[in-house]
Amino acid sequence: MILKNCNINGEIKDIRIENGKIREIGQISEHGKDLNGAKVFPGLIDIHTHGCIGYDTMDGSRLTEMSEYLARNGVTSWLPTTMTMEMDTIKSVVNIDIPKTNGAEILGFHMEGPYISRNRRGAQNAAYIKAPDIDEFRSLRNIKMVTLAPEQYKCMSFIKECDAIVSIGHTDADYNCTMQAIELGAKCLTHTFNAMPPMYHRAPGPIGAAIDGDICVQVICDGLHIHKSMIKMLYRTFGRDRMILISDSMRATGLNDGEYEFGGQRITVKRSVARTPDGAIAGSTSTLLQCVRKAIEFGIPEKDAFDMASKTPAELLGLNKGKLEQGYDADIIVTDENYNIIMTVIDEKYILKGSE
Repeated sequence: MILKNCNINGEIKDIRIENGKIREIGQISEHGKDLNGAKVFPGLIDIHTHGCIGYDTMDGSRLTEMSEYLARNGVTSWLPTTMTMEMDTIKSVVNIDIPKTNGAEILGFHMEGPYISRNRRGAQNAAYIKAPDIDEFRSLRNIKMVTLAPEQYKCMSFIKECDAIVSIGHTDADYNCTMQAIELGAKCLTHTFNAMPPMYHRAPGPIGAAIDGDICVQVICDGLHIHKSMIKMLYRTFGRDRMILISDSMRATGLNDGEYEFGGQRITVKRSVARTPDGAIAGSTSTLLQCVRKAIEFGIPEKDAFDMASKTPAELLGLNKGKLEQGYDADIIVTDENYNIIMTVIDEKYILKGSE
């Protein structure tokens, strides 16, 4: 496969793809698919998304349909994210043979809870919150990332023994507790600012610890969860190499306002904002590409915004993805000037933008 006349960071180049890898970027004499100067970026990687188009990871099915929708909206790989529910329910979702889809690649699961704080549960179901159990966790398959509150009983020993990426979230931890978790191996914060102590000048909390501990921060950049000035502050503090854009999308994504279920709870979506009955924000209704667009709107440079949704999560997960360079996986998205998807390329298949 050859893609001709690709606009890559303002330069027109061709891309040769063989066996799912980028083999050459430059001026290629052979004929190929002419993109006529359309913008080309690495495929997006969403490491925190619960659902879309009426489906949810916790349904235990429909991952294929979700993958296809995500691919049409710029995501080429993702971590289906679970909720705080009964462990048997979580196990039934994650202990599967991960399907190969015609859409975004399923890399494994992000387990958000149940090892979290009741005080910072947000839209998570308090009835199922519990202390971590490493033996219980090892009975689960396909877990690539786990979000937990390090101040909870047994969490520090769990972090030390856990072989998945540990992300700190839904937590009441202070600076010192978070630093201890980082020293034991925690790698990032989950939806930074949301469901954690705020950052005060004498009590910097998890965010201050993330700065000093040189870890990554996941950020919901939908324009609703965090004010744009705070997005810009995070970008200037952590930079494109440590800031990761996530969607935290739920099943209403791609659908209209209305009543939905999320983690066993009733959720109301009004003006695209999802809330629990007590008013807590419950995930987002944005795609990751919409979050990238919003970051650019806030003043973050185009390349950095796309890197934070591709290169940086790929590096956190240890993937050969997220760059338009020779030898990397050929997960590619093609957009117009306004970052609307024209086409997605995954495993040498063209996935055209369809109706949402």
